[in-house]
Amino acid sequence: MRASNEETHTPPYKSGFNPDYKGKRAECDGGGRMPDSKHAGRQDFAGTLTGDYRDFGDYPWRWYLMNQLTLKPDNFPQQAVWCDEGSLEFPDD
Repeated sequence: MRASNEETHTPPYKSGFNPDYKGKRAECDGGGRMPDSKHAGRQDFAGTLTGDYRDFGDYPWRWYLMNQLTLKPDNFPQQAVWCDEGSLEFPDD
């Protein structure tokens, strides 16, 4: 029998760092649950990538950490967000 993540206290992802993305300005969009609804809406973010990432799953699904947010939804209280690599756009390129 294989132990669950809760039993082994290991996160469900592998952390890493990509120096090519550190300090790079980026934009991304993502889905968030709409208040009082079972539906999701699109949310836009812009900021600076830290280079930190997390890979989820056996076929890695990579998420990059963006902070120094210059664009975020009004009701988004955090100062950083994880963005799906496939949703990243680079306006300076």
